[in-house]
Amino acid sequence: MIVLVINSGSSSLKYQVRDTEAEPGTNPVLLEGIVERIGEGEVSDHAKALGVVAHHLGDQRIDAVGHRVVHGGERFSEPVRINNEVTRAIERLNPLAPLHNPANVLGIRAITEKWPELPQVAVFDTAFHRTMPPKAWRYAVPNELYTMHGIRRYGFHGTSHQYVAGRAAELLDRPVSELNAVIAHLGNGASATAIRGGQSVDTSMGFTPLEGLVMGTRSGDVDPGILLFLQREGFTAAEIDTMLNRNSGLKALAGRNDMREIVEAAYPEDGGKYDGDARLALDVAAYRLAKYIGGYHVAVGGAQALIFTAGIGENSDTFRALVVEQLGALGVKLDEAANRERSKQPRVISSVDSAIPVLVVPTDEERAIADAVVAVLATP
Repeated sequence: MIVLVINSGSSSLKYQVRDTEAEPGTNPVLLEGIVERIGEGEVSDHAKALGVVAHHLGDQRIDAVGHRVVHGGERFSEPVRINNEVTRAIERLNPLAPLHNPANVLGIRAITEKWPELPQVAVFDTAFHRTMPPKAWRYAVPNELYTMHGIRRYGFHGTSHQYVAGRAAELLDRPVSELNAVIAHLGNGASATAIRGGQSVDTSMGFTPLEGLVMGTRSGDVDPGILLFLQREGFTAAEIDTMLNRNSGLKALAGRNDMREIVEAAYPEDGGKYDGDARLALDVAAYRLAKYIGGYHVAVGGAQALIFTAGIGENSDTFRALVVEQLGALGVKLDEAANRERSKQPRVISSVDSAIPVLVVPTDEERAIADAVVAVLATP
C-alpha cells in the first residue's frame, strides 16, 4: 500500500509517501517534504499547501492518507478511519490542543476536498497513553474540572513511544508484552514514559505538552503558584502562554534552543569561550530527566532498559552521558565508546556491568503512522 503521511502544523505541513510493502533493504520512502510559512504569501491556507504537495506528488499513486493528530481526548484510544463524524469529534477537542488540533483538522478537510474518495486514518499522539491508571492521569483538583472540562493528564508523543517500545523489545529479544522500560523521547519537545508490560503506565506530559521535562522552548514543570503571581502582576494569559511555550526551557536558560550549539558552548574546543549559562541549561535538563527516570523505574516495578530516542536522544552523546552519570544509585553505566558511536541503527550503549541496558532506538513516527493506516483499513 502507498500511504501519504501528513503532519499538519499551524504554519507548516510535513508529508511523506511510504511504500508499506517495500522489499527489505530498499527505501520505503518514495517522497517527502515540508510546506512552510502557511498563511504567508501564495500559500495562504492548508488547502493551498495541499496543492503544493499534489504538485510534488505528480503522477505518484496514493492509496490512503494517514494523519498525525495530536489530541484524541478520552474518546480515541486507537487509530480510526476518518469520516465526517470523526472529523467533527477531533474538531471538538480543539480547546484541549489549540495550537495543534485545529491545524490537524484543516489538513483532514483539505485532503477530503481534494481527494474525496481517498481513505484517511487519524493516528493520535495521546492514544498510547490511554492505558495509564487513574492514579497516574488524575490531577488533585476538584472533580468538576475533570467532568466538565476534561482536565486530566493525557500524555503525548504516544506514537513515537509505542514504536520505540516495539523496536527495543526486538533488540532485547523479548515480546513487547514483557517489556518494562523507561523511554526518553528527547527533541525540541521532550517526554519520558514508563512502560510496563509494553503499555504506558505514566508519562511526563500532562493536560498539554507543556508539563514535564525541560524542552527546547517549553518550561516543563513549574509551580502553578508562579502563574497566579504573574497574573496578579499584570501578565495576560496570552503573555504567560507565550512565555512558557515559546520563550522558556533551554532557550530561557542558555539563550538558544539548539542542543548542538548549547553543547558546543558548554564544552568549548580549540580555545573557544566557556558559556556558563549553556552548562547550567544542560545540568537543569539532565537533572530533571534523571529524576523522572528514577521515578519511572519505581512505576514499572524495576526497569529492564532505559531507552533514548528522537533528535537529541539519538544524537547527543554528551547529553545522554550527563543524564546517566546521575543514575549511579540504579547501577546504570555507559560504555563511553559505544555512547559516542554514530549510527542510525538501534543499539546498546551501556557497559557490560550496567545493572540494566541503555539503548538508543531511532524513532520513525511516519512509519508507525503508515503501519497504523494499513492495519485500520485491513479491519472489516
